Amino acid sequence: MERKVIVIVGPTCSGKTRLGSLLAEQVNGEIISADSRQVYKYLDIGTAKPEDYILKKVKHHFISQLTPDEDFNVSKFEKQALEVIEKIFSNGKQPIVVGGTGLYIKALLDGIFDTADKDEEYRKQLLLLKNEFGNQYLYDKLLKADPDSASKMQPSNWKRVIRALEVYNLTGEKIGVHQKRYERKINWNFIQFGLNWERKILYNNIEKRVDEMMKAGLVNEVKNILKKGYNKNLNSLNTVGYKEIISYLGNEISLERAIELIKRNTRRYAKRQMTWFNKDQRIIWYDVKKPDDLDNICKQLTGQI
Repeated sequence: MERKVIVIVGPTCSGKTRLGSLLAEQVNGEIISADSRQVYKYLDIGTAKPEDYILKKVKHHFISQLTPDEDFNVSKFEKQALEVIEKIFSNGKQPIVVGGTGLYIKALLDGIFDTADKDEEYRKQLLLLKNEFGNQYLYDKLLKADPDSASKMQPSNWKRVIRALEVYNLTGEKIGVHQKRYERKINWNFIQFGLNWERKILYNNIEKRVDEMMKAGLVNEVKNILKKGYNKNLNSLNTVGYKEIISYLGNEISLERAIELIKRNTRRYAKRQMTWFNKDQRIIWYDVKKPDDLDNICKQLTGQI
């Protein structure tokens, strides 16, 4: 019997969490969260983690797994998620990947290369160059050394640019050459489904969610994280919802302005998510106009497993 891993994607506020839990209940599934921030403890309200009653009904992986100062990246996610998928299958259950972090989804489906040695000294040099001359300077270096890889990146994604330069400096070969040598052995197929909302409705959903987060105590959540001693500059806190409240708590902006920025930045994030996912022709899209539509979509997905 063919083994299928269901993947549910879409922008923030599109109903992925609800659909994933509905589907998991129907097909005896477990959920793998592909969200780069929900993996952290204490970041609950601002990351819109599944509510406790959902977590009790359906087993979730990569939720509240790490403290905010622990390192987590796409390479670790890919490796660990593949192991979790195999374990779920071996327990006779259905793996369901749910999330909006596009890079995590792509790495899980297509693999990511991270086997070449690292050169911390060279990386520090590149970081100094970035800080002094900007992202474009590093990107231009990569264009000269490895134009093929550069064509698949943006100057703003400086971490990937640095990684490509590092691999080239260490090995004398383009990172794409190494990636082609890296093959994973998996014995299942991924099937992707996406939730598509009319933009105006999605933006209204975002505004409502932000208002609900504020009522639920987002400011106190951020205060408590900082009281625990976590540095406000941690990468985990450089996240929409947290960075704006941190600015408010530092008397840099008013609370009203913080809320306004959270809504604006979340809308922008949702737009970037859709731009990313729309490039993947493998995704089967479902149009959603209201939350109740998710029940019908769940029935359709159940029939495809």
